[in-house]
Amino acid sequence: MKTTSLFGQAGRISAVAAALTATFAAAETPTLSNPLISAVLDGHYQSEDRILGREKGFGLGETELAISANIDDMFYGKITTVLEVHGSETEVELEEAFIQTLNLPAGMGIRGGRFLSDIGYLNNQHPHTDSFVERPGVYRAFLGSHYFDDGLRFNYLAPTDTYWLLGVEGFSGDSLRAADESGEREYETVGVYTAYTKIGGDIGDSSSWQLGLSYLRNENGRMSAHEEHGHEEGGHAEEEHGHEEHGHSHSAAYTGENMYGADFVFKWAPDGNYKYQHLTVSGEFFRIEDFMPLEEHHEEEGHEEEHGHEGHGKDYMQGWYLSSVYQFSPHWSAGIRYGQVDTQLMHEDHFDAQKLKETDVMLAWHNSHFSTVRLQYTRQDGTNFDGFTDDNIITLQYVMTLGAHGAHQF
Repeated sequence: MKTTSLFGQAGRISAVAAALTATFAAAETPTLSNPLISAVLDGHYQSEDRILGREKGFGLGETELAISANIDDMFYGKITTVLEVHGSETEVELEEAFIQTLNLPAGMGIRGGRFLSDIGYLNNQHPHTDSFVERPGVYRAFLGSHYFDDGLRFNYLAPTDTYWLLGVEGFSGDSLRAADESGEREYETVGVYTAYTKIGGDIGDSSSWQLGLSYLRNENGRMSAHEEHGHEEGGHAEEEHGHEEHGHSHSAAYTGENMYGADFVFKWAPDGNYKYQHLTVSGEFFRIEDFMPLEEHHEEEGHEEEHGHEGHGKDYMQGWYLSSVYQFSPHWSAGIRYGQVDTQLMHEDHFDAQKLKETDVMLAWHNSHFSTVRLQYTRQDGTNFDGFTDDNIITLQYVMTLGAHGAHQF
């Protein structure tokens, strides 16, 4: 029997869009008396440390415990708790606790509580659904691997033949705050605002595509003027953004006031049947602007003349990745991903450029939809990353799902 692709014609678009707007709510029509309860186990062995990522040796990634259900005919709810083990330390974090409206008129949807932001392509998906061991470097540096927060979202699904979603969000923004060395800074309580749009469709019966644009405004993302010379080493990611103090939290290592993003994904499967064979090609680009202290930003030219050097460099940071994953049989898939991150490191009275390049090659065995064993090779090359050494990394990972689990997004 021929299986339809993701978007299809108008009737199929409406059905898929409703499911996306409800975020899994209609996957197995769970109710409060029969909720979906699941656990995801993520374990690994890694040969070397990965910058802003997993550590050398045996370890556990995110062990996820989730429960979700339709509350009634108007609301859906979900709770997700994540446990992570790092050496002798165990972190327990509430990653999701939200309610989502169902069946609102005119393609509207509202979500409130703690949830994953819908900016970009990967961010609204849990890491265990990824095709690689770690999120790309740009995600680890700018979004703390995946950005979730307390806030409110409004979505609008346009009544068009082509899938077209628009949304805005407001968050507390705690995990995206620039550091405050003095402890005297007054942060905005609603610190992050986002806006995004996603558009997609089919190419025949075998291919689907989606494009996205996103913007994140971080009211607390720019460094304070007094932080500029607050300590000798200056803008190290771990010190400047609290990464060392919260070594395994999901706080961003680099922040700024404005972040712009663009993403795309293309999927192919024979006659739209993803079970036996399919190809996914995807990529994302993020650019952070306005991260320097305001006084330095305005006086940059004069500072260059006074000190006779290039001052503080460019007032932006950016990163991107491109990946391709091919499932060539029901039980085997292979993929390759390349990405770069360009950041700025504060050193005394100026900023130095940093660059991280990563190449990932993976082979995965899927005994079923609920179990994956993955072998991955990573080559990381850095320029001027403080304390960073180039490395070849081998990682063996397993990801196992227990219990009923909602459908994954496109």
